[in-house]
Amino acid sequence: MRGWFRLTTGLLAVVLGALWTVLGLGYVEGSALSDQRVWALVGPATVLVGLVALWFGMRARRR
Repeated sequence: MRGWFRLTTGLLAVVLGALWTVLGLGYVEGSALSDQRVWALVGPATVLVGLVALWFGMRARRR
């Protein structure tokens, strides 16, 4: 069961980061986050953190 927590957390961070990016850029309307440039910056940073967590999770699973 090594790495499952990191994999799950990483996947969740990638999905949320992508959603925040799309909302921040204004591609989806009707949300409080829509067209807010701060979310267009926070989103990719969250995706990057998620990808790092996925990478570490995959390394832990290989052992």
